[in-house]
Amino acid sequence: MKQSLLFLLLLSAFSQGIRSQELDCQISVATRQVEGTDRQIFNTLQTALYEFVNNRRWSSYTFTIEERIECTLMINITERVSTDEFKATVNVVLRRPVYKASYNSVLLNHIDNDFQFKYVELQPLDFQDNSFVSELTSVIGYYAYIFMGLDFDSFTPNGGTPFYEKAQNIVNLGQGSSYSGWKAFEGTKNRYWLVENLTNSAYSKLREFLYQYHRQGLDVMSENVEGGRAAISESLKLLQQANRDKPGSFLFQLIMDAKRDEIINIFSGAPDNEKVIAVNILSEMDPANTSKYQKILEK
Repeated sequence: MKQSLLFLLLLSAFSQGIRSQELDCQISVATRQVEGTDRQIFNTLQTALYEFVNNRRWSSYTFTIEERIECTLMINITERVSTDEFKATVNVVLRRPVYKASYNSVLLNHIDNDFQFKYVELQPLDFQDNSFVSELTSVIGYYAYIFMGLDFDSFTPNGGTPFYEKAQNIVNLGQGSSYSGWKAFEGTKNRYWLVENLTNSAYSKLREFLYQYHRQGLDVMSENVEGGRAAISESLKLLQQANRDKPGSFLFQLIMDAKRDEIINIFSGAPDNEKVIAVNILSEMDPANTSKYQKILEK
């Protein structure tokens, strides 16, 4: 009996050990633009942010280590305003594995220039979903939920909704912040507008695109190249219609920036008729890059 009990305890411990938080996020803090200042605080900040993002549970879902969502936060400190206040930019990158392939597809690659925050070295990073505790953790928490939402959207139709709602709540709480990036009138390409597009039904076709392109397209191509590419062709029509309905939305631009080169590579090996259709759609949606799309026809 004791041996059986010990076995169960060991099995339980092992099971807990292979479970993991949701995010596998690489974090870097660059300080080239503020040479001469004490670097130790930035090293401490990088470590603190790494632990904050990767050791926190962002949902009720249980992930194995292999299932963790791969992302990157590259923070570039541009100015040390005071001893404990900093101006920076943050490059947020989200990648998604493709089924039965060693290739990871980029879902998001965006630079947020509205990042100013206070940080006291060794002070614990506090974050609460229903309270705006600090600019630093609110911005990072916001993007953690955006990462979760986009990843879930790419696997399940509208699967990211609960995470976008959490990001929206952070934006709502941020309306009282003295720093920029949270408000509608501060521009058209900030945190406010990203989550607005993701939660607005007027842009629902963009979220449909994320699912069809990745789950029904890329994930199929390892076993059925023609079938997967056909689904991607159909997903481009969703993207085209979404842009016709709401031209030049922030979310649309982010999708194109993330997917442009990948789509070119996918259709460079397609039959001529599929190439022509793809180039026509892409050139209509993204005329500034027509010359890039024309290269599909040359291969």
